[in-house]
Amino acid sequence: MPREIITLQVGQCGNQIGGEFWKQLCLEHGISPNGTLVGSGSKQGLATGAGIGKTGTPNNNNVNNNVNNNNNPTDDRKDVFFYQSDDEQYIPRALLIDLEPRVVNKISRNSAYRDLFNPENLFIAADGGGAGNNWASGFRQGEEHHEQVLDMIDRESDNSDSLEGFVVCHSIAGGTGSGMGSYLLERLNDHFPKKLVQTYSVFPNWDQSQSDVVVQPYNSVLTLKRLTLNADAVVVLDNTALNRIAEERLRIQNPTVDQLNSLVATIMAASTTTLRYPGYMNNDLIGLLASLIPTPRCHFLMTGYTPLILPDNETNNFSATSQVRKTTVLDVMRRLLQPKNIMVSANTRAGSGCYISILNIIQGNDIDPAQIHKALQRIRERQLINFIPWGPASIQVALARKSPFVETRNKVSGFMLANHTSMAELFDRLLSQYDRIRKRNAFLDNYRKEPMFQENLDEFDDARETVQSLVDEYRACERPDYVDFGVTPSSSSSSSTNPPDGTKSAGRQ
Repeated sequence: MPREIITLQVGQCGNQIGGEFWKQLCLEHGISPNGTLVGSGSKQGLATGAGIGKTGTPNNNNVNNNVNNNNNPTDDRKDVFFYQSDDEQYIPRALLIDLEPRVVNKISRNSAYRDLFNPENLFIAADGGGAGNNWASGFRQGEEHHEQVLDMIDRESDNSDSLEGFVVCHSIAGGTGSGMGSYLLERLNDHFPKKLVQTYSVFPNWDQSQSDVVVQPYNSVLTLKRLTLNADAVVVLDNTALNRIAEERLRIQNPTVDQLNSLVATIMAASTTTLRYPGYMNNDLIGLLASLIPTPRCHFLMTGYTPLILPDNETNNFSATSQVRKTTVLDVMRRLLQPKNIMVSANTRAGSGCYISILNIIQGNDIDPAQIHKALQRIRERQLINFIPWGPASIQVALARKSPFVETRNKVSGFMLANHTSMAELFDRLLSQYDRIRKRNAFLDNYRKEPMFQENLDEFDDARETVQSLVDEYRACERPDYVDFGVTPSSSSSSSTNPPDGTKSAGRQ
């Protein structure tokens, strides 16, 4: 039985990366832009040619082989992210939520995939004014519209046989994705206490000269508090690192937003491969996350992917590729550990912090498990990575099939999800930017107009304290005595096993 996942796309950034994500999923499952299966006999479906080869032409051989040979329905588990309508079209389990209409209307009216989404799952605020890059405004408007949005979520959850959890796509620096996204995280926590909540959170560009939101440190710190307390796992998508990888690895000067979103979609699709093409392990969300997150608060994950390929949205040709010409299992696993391929702007080199956990998803159709063991042995012999001193020092590896509908240039590709103590660098950088404007009480007038901040600014201080405690915990992970972190000598043994106040129980992990 599939463990369904509902996706919430919140704000401009969340809907943009969500739109690219669904485009990638449709290609990988042979679903045309109007929701019909390629090769299903539908003229519309056949015309789209979702099996795209290197030249952008329909890959009919792949499609026919998949239809004829994969009779086992568990081989291709579309039902995790899609459901079928009465006319047999596949519809994403997705809610598109925004306070201003531009991006949602572009997806639902003007894009090639405008017929894919359920019109009942589109929410745009009636006034359409947006949140004005103000976290407090987004939070307030989320509260005002919560009945309508929660009704949409309830309808989708009731439509699921065995709902496993929610995925939230958003940015932490703007207004709607951060503010309304924070409110929805709190409500999901209350409304579905036993369901997993994972987020794909876009972190802002740390270069002040490239930032277009002067109050992004305020919005980011306020959102990080909710991500710490109300999410089970946060996949960090760092704009600074994405720009660097696009320029250095893909040789794209001044990458566009669409190109960066395509990178993000590749990461999101790769992270869900074992859920959609399941094997013996890591075939549901809790199985994927449980071993990566040993303690409740340290649930911020970094990603890596190799070899990178960026498709052209117009022709489906490869518009930009990395310089990798030959791929082996060892080569892919070694590249995944290189800092230049990690999509977070933090130092993961040996001697700078420790890995808490690593999961590699290796994609390929004819991979010998002996190659995996050989690669792991070579990495261990060369001491390429440091692990925490208080836990198991091992890399977990999951094998996944490649989609039969998408032809790629490389035989083997790899995706890494990792928990690393250098994530504290990212939060430290954010706190230093926050302190710089907070000590002058700069740009606070618009926040004081909102109900949460009319009487005082205590919420800012509380959020900063939560993020600082997160930094301290990640740093404590590097020490052998981490098991005693936060435990006072007078604490009883029963209280020492409880998570910090306001944090979800570790049993959900």
